[in-house]
Amino acid sequence: MTLRGRLTAAFLVVVLGPVLLGAFFVGSMMSAVDRGRSTERLGLAAAGVRTSVDALCQQLRAAADAVALVTDAAARPRAADQVVGRGLAAAVLITDTAGRTSYATPGGPAGPWQDCAGTPPAAGPVRALAATVQLRDAAGADLGTVAAAQPVDPAFVARLAAVTGVAVTLLDDPGGTDRVTHTTETPEVRAAVLAAARTADGNRVTETSDGRYVRRLGPFPGQPLPLILSVPGERPPALYVVLVGAVLLAAVLAVLAAGRLARVTTRPLVELAGAVDRVAHGDLTARVSVRSRDEIGRLARAFNRMARETGSYVAALTNSRDQLRGHLAVLGDTLASTHDLQRILRVILHSAIAATGARAGAVLLLDGDGMLVGRCVEGLDGRWPSTDGSDPATLRVPVGTGVIGTVAATGEPLCGRWALADAPTGEPTCETYIAVPFAAPRAADLGGRGPARPGHPPADDLDPPRRDPEPSSEALGVLALYDRLGADEFDDDDLVTLRTFAGHAAVAVENVRVHEEAQRLSLTDPLTGLWNYRYLRESIRREVERANRFGRMLSVLALDLDRFKNVNDTWGHAAGDAVLVEFARRVRGEIREVDLAFRQGGEEFVVLLPETDARGAAIVAERLGAVVRDQPVPVNGHSGPVRVPVTVSIGVAVYPDHAATGQQVLDAADDALYAAKSAGRDSYRLAPAPDSTPTREIPVVPAAVSPPDGLPRAGAADAASAEQRGASSGPHPPRQSRGR
Repeated sequence: MTLRGRLTAAFLVVVLGPVLLGAFFVGSMMSAVDRGRSTERLGLAAAGVRTSVDALCQQLRAAADAVALVTDAAARPRAADQVVGRGLAAAVLITDTAGRTSYATPGGPAGPWQDCAGTPPAAGPVRALAATVQLRDAAGADLGTVAAAQPVDPAFVARLAAVTGVAVTLLDDPGGTDRVTHTTETPEVRAAVLAAARTADGNRVTETSDGRYVRRLGPFPGQPLPLILSVPGERPPALYVVLVGAVLLAAVLAVLAAGRLARVTTRPLVELAGAVDRVAHGDLTARVSVRSRDEIGRLARAFNRMARETGSYVAALTNSRDQLRGHLAVLGDTLASTHDLQRILRVILHSAIAATGARAGAVLLLDGDGMLVGRCVEGLDGRWPSTDGSDPATLRVPVGTGVIGTVAATGEPLCGRWALADAPTGEPTCETYIAVPFAAPRAADLGGRGPARPGHPPADDLDPPRRDPEPSSEALGVLALYDRLGADEFDDDDLVTLRTFAGHAAVAVENVRVHEEAQRLSLTDPLTGLWNYRYLRESIRREVERANRFGRMLSVLALDLDRFKNVNDTWGHAAGDAVLVEFARRVRGEIREVDLAFRQGGEEFVVLLPETDARGAAIVAERLGAVVRDQPVPVNGHSGPVRVPVTVSIGVAVYPDHAATGQQVLDAADDALYAAKSAGRDSYRLAPAPDSTPTREIPVVPAAVSPPDGLPRAGAADAASAEQRGASSGPHPPRQSRGR
């Protein structure tokens, strides 16, 4: 006989009969107790209603007496208004002996008014309760009546319900229950309450089908309102369900209490429970002895197998967790210690490959042309068509093409087995793959970015500022892994892990961008987009060192807009700002890629011309003066658009011919600028040769020695070749005339 059979027999013999009888007795007793308590509550509620109505009638009678005691007939209306204003009554009606209305307060309730001391109406609704007193003069002669009334409205019925703690319904007709004036019953139980009220008589309490108890109250003298009171029963709605559950529980307890069943079944259950507790506290070596082949024995074998497999899984998870912690620690240290994006991406890719068991992987970032370009690869040698498989930049995938391009376009990760495409996509070939996009974790827009390429910084300096902000919602790139070890496909756990590393990659890219943007903002003039004075000091030092190291020349142009104060005074500061912006644009359009333009402050500007001698600097100065002079600047004046004529004065100095340090060559160019100003403006002046004061000799290679004509040259090229290149007679990259 199985355990189930033994327990069933014991339940039928020992428990079923007595428990069922006890459950029937308990259910009957609880129903009787519930009815008694509900009847008592309704009786208390009826007394409360009578007390509340009586208190209201006494209040109305006191209000009417207060008006009747006023002997001055002209003052009675004012007294009536005061009674209403103090809330003692909703309305006051004064009538004479003939029943005509002498005065009635405005806004009184509609009729009929039921007198508190009168006979209840046989039919019809009660709109208000009223108390009436006789109005007499000083001699005791009858002058009429004073009636104070309070409306019987939903608020009144709600107050009765709040005072008594039961639901209250006011009937329209005392003789029936078909018409309801006001009620606090919910719509779900209203019909059942009215149906039960039809069978109620006097103080008798009836019960609805859903367990509510109902009683009718009034009308009778002293309580002229036809009311129905109802209260929900206190019997639990799931009483019989609870009783059935109690029966089952008692049966189980009785069976377990039996001695023979306890000896046969209880001991292995206790052992199994103890083993479960040990496993719950972390001891995965707990095992249970298997003593039989019945259900308990099968349960013990299943528990032992589960404990063994759980121990193996926990060990594997612990090992994986330790590895992941180690990779995240290395990644965190890298993110905190460097802004080298290539190094950070390399650490992220290596950690992701190690954490997921992939054979290869790549990190691709989105460029400005809608192309995903590889920035870091590992294990992909020979997996994509390229002449140089070790260069990540040769891995290029258009957005929307192939697996990687689709991930970048949709923002949704993909994983699975590789299927050959009809057209080549430029992606690496593999058997299984998983690719996750990463986007900026927060808005990367730092405000206005300034015009493109301010002052043309050299290639090894900061990236030029940009004016167009990049949306933070678009993908920054894709992290892709290939060919998991064991030839299995990547699963959801790998996807979660790769999302973590993709998030770190997004943070890294965003941090590098924010760092570069912060550097750019600290070195850029916000109005013109040119480099600022801080970057001028750094650049003049660097360029002087470079010129000295390679035996080259460095020309410095100091520029100042002529009579710029008149522009601000005549057309306003907004027009002056527009002139400065347009002037900066023209300066950028007339210099080379390697040249640098700065706004020193106000209307003063500086241009550095590396590897340019005095003759080349003079050509640039003439060209700048002409491009400013020949084209007036269009601005919005006080009365509309105007064209403002602008000229510029320029001072030219050359290192090392006019100075030995960067600050000295700036001062020399500034002195030449003031000389141009003194000579009538709209011109340029070359700084004079330094005096014969003994100075420290600076070694200069022969190519940098000035020729006899007084105009130094940086090389062997003649003036004609300098004019052909458009800037300098020395060796330098060809000029790009952008923005002209």
